[in-house]
Amino acid sequence: MDGEYQEVYIRNSRGVQLFTCRWLPFSSPKALVFLCHGYGMECSGFMRECGVRLANAGYAVFGIDYEGHGRSRGARCYIKKFENIVNDCNEFFKSICAEEEYRDKCRFLYGESMGGAVALLLHKKEPTFWNGAVLVAPMCKISEKVKPHPLVINVLTRVEEIIPKWKIVPTKDVIDSAFKDPVKREEIRSNKLIYQDKPRLKTALEMLRTSMSLEHTLHEQVRLPFFVLHGEADTVTDPEVSRALYEKASSADKTIKLYPGMWHGLTSGEPDGNVEIVFVDIITWLEKHTSDDNSVIVQPIHTYRNAILKMNTTASPPQTINKQHQQQSPRPVRTQSHRRYFCGLKGRRLQHHSAM
Repeated sequence: MDGEYQEVYIRNSRGVQLFTCRWLPFSSPKALVFLCHGYGMECSGFMRECGVRLANAGYAVFGIDYEGHGRSRGARCYIKKFENIVNDCNEFFKSICAEEEYRDKCRFLYGESMGGAVALLLHKKEPTFWNGAVLVAPMCKISEKVKPHPLVINVLTRVEEIIPKWKIVPTKDVIDSAFKDPVKREEIRSNKLIYQDKPRLKTALEMLRTSMSLEHTLHEQVRLPFFVLHGEADTVTDPEVSRALYEKASSADKTIKLYPGMWHGLTSGEPDGNVEIVFVDIITWLEKHTSDDNSVIVQPIHTYRNAILKMNTTASPPQTINKQHQQQSPRPVRTQSHRRYFCGLKGRRLQHHSAM
């Protein structure tokens, strides 16, 4: 099946230019999938395979680079308020859902790592709007054993408005520990749109606060159908985070699958055979949850306050999406354990891991 790739620039409510992209099947899409990328990452290059594979399967896929990320404007990888990311995604995603050709389609969120937190906060913002979410190694809880001491947080909070953009948070090279395949690892490292410097002070604090806030609302406010996937050998985000999400969430329809031996980059850093297995699982779950019975018509909503969607005049020409063979994989496992976990980002107490 062939498809089309497009790039569009928009302006958010704060007047910042943001980059968006989309992968569209030529036929009417089965449903809409909205990508939420991880910390420091971007959509057009890093998440291209995800967009292509889902479009090949018949889905319309939409991505946005957060402010300060990828090809969007703003201080590089500076998160002044995590809420800004959520609001920008919410406005853009809803503007797509309100288009006449998409108003009767099912709507799914897809979040990787920090993008998993964005997806969950979008659901929290409007609990009945989304038909489901795919969460890949999500950042939604932080381990007690790696959480900074309250006194440390207090000291950093006192200076965050004085030196908010300082790159003072120690970190190790996450690319080496996140992506198993050495060739893919180097391709990611050569992607200049991916932020590879130390996290900024305020950025790290905003991510910490978001994780801590989410962990206290998993039971009450996560109710949508979701599929959470995690590599058991992930050393960037703890796989027990996904188990905690699965066990605590109030969702009646929830599925978890842990992949033995796989690392953090399930869809982008594993050998091709493993990546194939993961995408077959994701598409199988989407197919199961895509039906006319699940769709809810979206009423027209306002456009962006300071801009209108505009095609990028310097964008790449539409690209042909080549059909790829998909092999069968074991059915996702639904676990029944009810143990309690306090888990999350792995690492030393004062060390920050870029949640990709």
